[in-house]
Amino acid sequence: MTSHQNTQTMKPATAAKKLGVYLEATPAEFQEGVVSRSELSALQADPPQWLQELRANGPHPRPVVAAKLGVSIAGLARGGVTEPLTTEQIEALKQEGPEWLQRERATQAEVRKETVRIKEKHAEEAERAAKAGEQHS
Repeated sequence: MTSHQNTQTMKPATAAKKLGVYLEATPAEFQEGVVSRSELSALQADPPQWLQELRANGPHPRPVVAAKLGVSIAGLARGGVTEPLTTEQIEALKQEGPEWLQRERATQAEVRKETVRIKEKHAEEAERAAKAGEQHS
């Protein structure tokens, strides 16, 4: 018997998400097909011109916009940004520095600090538990 290996494929939306691009801005043949894991790897390793341009100029999906602005996706929504933005639009927002963006960046910074604090606390607790376990052995 010969083993037959099925090629795993994904929907274009999944592939676009993994590539960090806005699906509706990709070429029609990308949107209408399926993408195999090997094709995705090839796109990541050697991006074609359309992918390079999308990554550089956008329009970018919300997770990428949020990351470029240093805010959460929810923060984008609170700021009224619900549509994909181009790199130029993102840079303009950064230059304008609207109050909502400053507020959301501060919130995101607090969230990051709290995440680090909690991680350190858990590490300390684990270390104490490990030491206590050694003493009882």
